[in-house]
Amino acid sequence: MFSSTRMTGNQCSLLYGPLEELQELAFIERPIRRSLKTAEEIDQLTVDEDLNDIERAVYLLSVGQEVQRVSVISNLPSLVRQNPAETFRRVVPKVREVLNVAGAEIQLAAAASFLTILQDDIILIHTHTFSILKTVLLHLNHRDSVVSNAWLETLLSAINALPKETIKQEVLNPLLYQSQLSHSLPARLASCRILGKVACKFDTHLVKKELLPLARSLCQDVELEVRACMCRQLESFARATGVDHTRIELLPELVELARDEESSVRLAAFDTIINLMEMINADDRLHVVVPMVMSACEVSSQADEAVVASLSFQFGKVCSGLAGSLLDEEKGRLLQRFKVLCIAGLQIEGNQTDLNEAMLIRCNCCYNLPAMIVFADPAHFLSELYPSFSSLCCDPQVRVRRSAAASFHQVVKLLGINAHLVHKELLALLQDEALEVLDALMNHLEETLEAVLSRGENLVLDNKFPEVLSALLQVEQKVGGSLRWRLHEKLLQHYSCLARLLPGEVLHQHFSPRIFTILTTNKVLPVQKEAARTFCTFLRYNRKHEQRQEMMERLIQELAQGRSYWNRLRFLDVCETASEIFSRKYFNKYFLIAALELVQDPVVNVRYKLCQLLPRFRSSLRLPADKQLLQQLNFCVQKILSREKDKDVVATIRKFHKRQERDLLDQKKEKEENLLLEMEQLECQQTEGKLNSEKHMERKRRDSKTSLSTIKSISVSSSGATLSSSGKEMRKAKLSRSRSLSSQPTKSKPTNSDRPVKVKDFSSMSGPGRSSMSLSKDEPLRTAHFSTTTQSTSSMPVLIHSNTTSLLERTSILDHRASSLDQRDHRASTLDHRICKMEHRNNMMEQITGTMDQRDLRTATIDKRDQRTSTLDQRDHRTSTLDQHSKTLERGCAIKDTQSRKLLMNRKSNSVQSGRD
Repeated sequence: MFSSTRMTGNQCSLLYGPLEELQELAFIERPIRRSLKTAEEIDQLTVDEDLNDIERAVYLLSVGQEVQRVSVISNLPSLVRQNPAETFRRVVPKVREVLNVAGAEIQLAAAASFLTILQDDIILIHTHTFSILKTVLLHLNHRDSVVSNAWLETLLSAINALPKETIKQEVLNPLLYQSQLSHSLPARLASCRILGKVACKFDTHLVKKELLPLARSLCQDVELEVRACMCRQLESFARATGVDHTRIELLPELVELARDEESSVRLAAFDTIINLMEMINADDRLHVVVPMVMSACEVSSQADEAVVASLSFQFGKVCSGLAGSLLDEEKGRLLQRFKVLCIAGLQIEGNQTDLNEAMLIRCNCCYNLPAMIVFADPAHFLSELYPSFSSLCCDPQVRVRRSAAASFHQVVKLLGINAHLVHKELLALLQDEALEVLDALMNHLEETLEAVLSRGENLVLDNKFPEVLSALLQVEQKVGGSLRWRLHEKLLQHYSCLARLLPGEVLHQHFSPRIFTILTTNKVLPVQKEAARTFCTFLRYNRKHEQRQEMMERLIQELAQGRSYWNRLRFLDVCETASEIFSRKYFNKYFLIAALELVQDPVVNVRYKLCQLLPRFRSSLRLPADKQLLQQLNFCVQKILSREKDKDVVATIRKFHKRQERDLLDQKKEKEENLLLEMEQLECQQTEGKLNSEKHMERKRRDSKTSLSTIKSISVSSSGATLSSSGKEMRKAKLSRSRSLSSQPTKSKPTNSDRPVKVKDFSSMSGPGRSSMSLSKDEPLRTAHFSTTTQSTSSMPVLIHSNTTSLLERTSILDHRASSLDQRDHRASTLDHRICKMEHRNNMMEQITGTMDQRDLRTATIDKRDQRTSTLDQRDHRTSTLDQHSKTLERGCAIKDTQSRKLLMNRKSNSVQSGRD
């Protein structure tokens, strides 16, 4: 009882003690928060919302606090973009007023804003440059060196955007005055830098006449900083004036500066001469540059560390530039000097400054090592430079070893087939304890391994090969055990190159299991994804089917069907990578089915990941080969839609479902568009066919008119002979026809109600309708005169196969003929009592009959031509329906022709009978 009470008291003391302390801290904290800004300060920081941007900027620059002014000045470029006129009229003058009494923060913000305005060409350069440039030049000599340097950098960066006249008037004229000795040291240093920047803007004549004398005077300045600064700007003058003027005017000045008593000036002159090496001819290199370099090498034994450091950095460039101008002895001396620099500071012990300087020299030697191999010839690498290279790779300083690792790939490339000479150094760098060295080596690991490992087919039998493999595996374990997961990711990314450099058996036995272990055990997501990519790459380039099958089975069993949902998620990551590496066929065969089986996974995250990958899976399917897989995918989607309860999964699958529906709708629209395009093409072809047929019919009409005129003339000339020769036969045929017609109960004068339906009435109907009408109206005539109609139709077969337009025109012609015959019949019926004129009427009817026969003959020829046209039209399968309609119309026209012939024969018989009466 007591113990329980005691425990309760202890618990209360443990719980309530911190709570009381927290309450005290909260009580102390409240006044601090309230005292950050007073009500008056808040009122001062408050701005009227009705003010526009320009008015707000003017107000803040006038009465605002410093932080508000800095904000307005930093936002000045955006104000210029919005309203340049008002900004330069109202805001920029306020900025100038503020700059007169402003601190360093506002000065730096103004310098950056003005530089942005000048560089971006926001304003018209000739309109407002004057005001901006005046402000920049006014604060160029600020008492604070940081501020003055900021305004100087603004001016130097803006010179490229300024016009030449503005530079000449606003920059060069004050520059001539500020470069005098009476001005301060910062002003003269600024003049040196401005001269070097302006020299590239003007032509050679102006540079020689106005700028070069000023530069020479600054090179002879009493201050060493001015001489060194101007010496470094002579490179711009040399490139502006050309090679000849550089040799005559500038090179002697540089040689003189190289003999200056100050080391910084000599260093500046040395660097400038080396940078101008390509503009110096061979004689000057031999007589000027070579002695200067040799003297610099001799001076390095003395306490001139700056020159030695610069020489070590420029050594490769110097040797490459002087290779054609050096003797063998001088070449050997330079190589010997480089060897000394590679071990600088290792034999002696000095202060920390000397050690840092020596370490910098050795790092520069690592940087220049590839150039020195070219200078000494790669064939002489083992005798000349290998000891120095080996010492740099095993240097006690991590920074030096890191520099050696960064240039290792260039060394093995230059060595070529002799890359095995640096095998020991490669192992040393791979087994280095410092991760910085491994990081530098990983940047170009693929190029290094490609140069080292691709040395013939007997690579497996080489004794050095297992050492490289063991070192690579140890590197991965060392990096994987550290917290440098980015380095681990980079290592796995570069290990994918082993798929094409190592045999498949070696990859399968040593590297694939390790990569799979990383894939299943590492907890860093980027590392897992890179391991998945590397594993898929190994699987992709493995040549043995059994090994590939084994890797896939392990992938399915341990990841896709694993007990941990984490492994199942990793399998989906592998699927995402495999869809990019493998072909669609391989991916669908080995990965897709196993991935779709995860639709029933009990973990929501797995199903959510699967839904995210469904669009990628759908894009890998190709119909009709993958029809079954598509059905499975659709079944998977329907199952999720029907059973899923998680909101995120349902939202994701609905997006995919809607996307599928949009894809189907898009396919339907595409089919409709293609169909419309085909219909348009068909209509164009039909239109062209109609135009061609109309032209053809017009040509036929012209031919028929000409033939009619000839036939009429021929008929008039030969009518007597024709009548005399065949008059008996024609009269016999007419008598037989009249007898057959007279045997039927017909009227001599038919009225409109008794008159049979005209052809014109039938032409306005469709094909089937006309045929039915003709059958119903002319049934008595057909039954009574079957023999006559069969003779007429058999004697003149109708073979019309033209288009609809030609048939309609022919029908209208026949209608016109029928109407004319009706009129003539009416006249004949009204003039029956005039027997005396009947013989003349009969002669006229015989001539008309002959003309009709000739027209029928011409129609037959036209029909033959139409038949040829129809054979051409039948080649196009798309116009088959039109041909069928035309055939139907032709049948109706044939029926009309027979009816018109019947009517004609009835009228002739009536006229003959009346004549006899």
